[in-house]
This record gives sequence, C-alpha cells and structure tokens, in this order.
Amino acid sequence: MYDTLIIGSGPAGMTAALYAARSNLKVGIIEQGAPGGQMNNTSEIENYPGYDNISGPELSMKMFEPLEKFDVEHIYGIVQKVEDMGDFKRVSTEDAYFDAKAIILATGAKYRLLNVKGEETFTSRGVSYCAVCDGAFFRNQDLLVVGGGDSAVEEAIYLTQFAKSVTIVHRRDQLRAQKILQERAFANDKVSFIWDSVVEEIQGDNIKVSNVLIKNLKTNEISNHAFGGVFIYVGMLPVTSMVEGLGICDQEGWVVTDDHMRTSLPGIFAIGDVRQKDLRQITTAVGEGATAGQGVYHYLESLK
Repeated sequence: MYDTLIIGSGPAGMTAALYAARSNLKVGIIEQGAPGGQMNNTSEIENYPGYDNISGPELSMKMFEPLEKFDVEHIYGIVQKVEDMGDFKRVSTEDAYFDAKAIILATGAKYRLLNVKGEETFTSRGVSYCAVCDGAFFRNQDLLVVGGGDSAVEEAIYLTQFAKSVTIVHRRDQLRAQKILQERAFANDKVSFIWDSVVEEIQGDNIKVSNVLIKNLKTNEISNHAFGGVFIYVGMLPVTSMVEGLGICDQEGWVVTDDHMRTSLPGIFAIGDVRQKDLRQITTAVGEGATAGQGVYHYLESLK
C-alpha cells in the first residue's frame, strides 16, 4: 500500500513526487516512458525561470535527479483503470495492480489528429507530431506544419535547421502563437504561410508522403502542394481513459479540480496538462505538482 501513487512522470508528476517524498510519504510513480513526458519533445525552452535556454530532455533530467535522493519507486506500466475502493484507490496496469491511499493524476495530454484521408496511412512515413524526434530525417526537403499556436510555430522554426523550406498552414488569417514566436517566424526566410486554409488530404506513394491537398476556407478551392513531410500541431486531448466513469471530467475529458488540485472524489488529485485550465505550461505544471504533493500529505493527515 502506497501513501500516494502518481500516474505520469512529466514536470507536474515529478514535482508532486518530490514534495510528497519530502513529506516522508511512500511514493510511487507509474510511467510508460522516459521522465519528462511531452517536455522531451521540445527542442528549446526559453520561458522556464533560471534558464535562458534549455532543451526539454535536459530539463527533464534535471527535474528527475532530485528524486533519486528519496525512496520514490518508479513503476513501468500503462495504466488501464483507476478505481475508488472506498478506503483506498486501485490502479490497474496491463498486468498488475497497485493500491494507494491517494492518487495524483499527471497523465497529460496527447496530440489531436487532423482525421483527414492519408494521415493514418502515412504516420511515421512522412506524417509526424514531433519535430524534435523526426526533424533530422527531413533534411533539404519542403515541409508543411499544420497549426497556428505556440507549438506549431516553435517547431516550424526548429525544422528550418534541416528543411529546404517550411510552410505553415493555418485555418485563420493570423497566428495564435506568442508575439515573440510570430516575429521570429516572419523574419525567417525559410518560413512561409498559407492562411485561411486546412489540409484536405495527405497523399504519397507506397513509401512516403509526396504531396498535400489544401482547401481554402474562403473560396473552397483545393490546391495541390508538394511536401516531403507533414508536422501536425492542432491541439491536445486529455489522457483520461483510465478514469472514465469516476465523474471527475468535463464533457471534453479534462479533469476538473479546485485550486488545491482536488477532484470531486476525496483522495484523487489532478495536475498538469490533464486538468481543465487555460494555461498549459511547464511552469504551471510544476506549481500544480507542488500543490498536490503537499495536498496529499494534508489529506492523509486528515484521515488519522
């Protein structure tokens, strides 16, 4: 029996583990990948206090290192279900289950799909959701980035170090990204834009992507463009399938909490990108992790 189990090892989960462990609790983190979560897919982080510039993988390891000083147990597994058993909670993975007095959900979010013809067919064959992971495979090619937010613009700029050119297609006539990112993109000679448009279909041969059909939303005209790769950044979806039926999510699947990271079920907390909130950043995730780590301690004290 753990005092608390943390599901997810992104910046929120690692911070929660640190604060809970420092309160002398028995802590376990269930993770299905390297510590850092989506942070590992970010090439450059420039808005985390204390660093002018740091890569996502490097910051992930710096956050992970302090946990090694405490007896935080790291459990590899893909969580299938979380159950409220009354006096305790049960977390089931594909081949085991673990019990804890309290649960902290730090499962984050996953990439939203375009759901257009050819996307699934060419995933990993020219369609990607991670420029840091795959950008180097597209040297000297013309690339398409889909989206207009921070992630789309950041990764488009990152791709210019490999690509011959990078085109950003966005369904609106202006970007949603931070102004400093917009300015960098507009100033980059390798970056161009297709406004008021969406991807209609991704096409290619039996090996990889070769071209993309793009629809103008104002004229409904469909044009054919040659691209060697498509990088998609059109938002995120919460990873909450394991808590379906518990009644702690809104209609879109985001977990609803109060300011103390508590859900409507006593003993279940949620932090990071999986929460219903406006700003999803590393800094907010870390703050929420600290709040939940302390919150679990106070919750367990109240049970005594």
